[in-house]
Amino acid sequence: MAKQSIAQVTLRYSEAFKLKVVQEIDKGRLTIAEATRLYEINGRTTIYKWLRKYGKDQVIRRYVRIEMKDEKSILQEQKDRIKELESALASVTLHNICLQSYVEVVNENISDAEKKLHFPGCPPSKEERWSGFCQSVHERHLQESQ
Repeated sequence: MAKQSIAQVTLRYSEAFKLKVVQEIDKGRLTIAEATRLYEINGRTTIYKWLRKYGKDQVIRRYVRIEMKDEKSILQEQKDRIKELESALASVTLHNICLQSYVEVVNENISDAEKKLHFPGCPPSKEERWSGFCQSVHERHLQESQ
């Protein structure tokens, strides 16, 4: 049994045809569904696109949002606050990265004897020394910033 190829047909409607259909819908002679069936127009959004482009926008549903007088300003204040907090978070994140880099450099360039001398409370293991050192640098930074 041989396979039959099914060619896909693309319909192109003329501007005059589109305008005729839109005028009939705008004047109330046809509904969108009736025009779709009568003229055998394929696609669910085809006529809606024509109405947006050529029509008077009376047929297409519109959504209107009703707000309180101060609601718009409250929403804008919330958006502004979110931007402000995102900016602060980015700043703190960058500061944290800088401090961690500083700690890494110091850890690479300081001997264990110097660490014990300057940071007597640092735990013995490398991971614990790292976290303790970070904590002490962080605490010192907080004290300096106040």
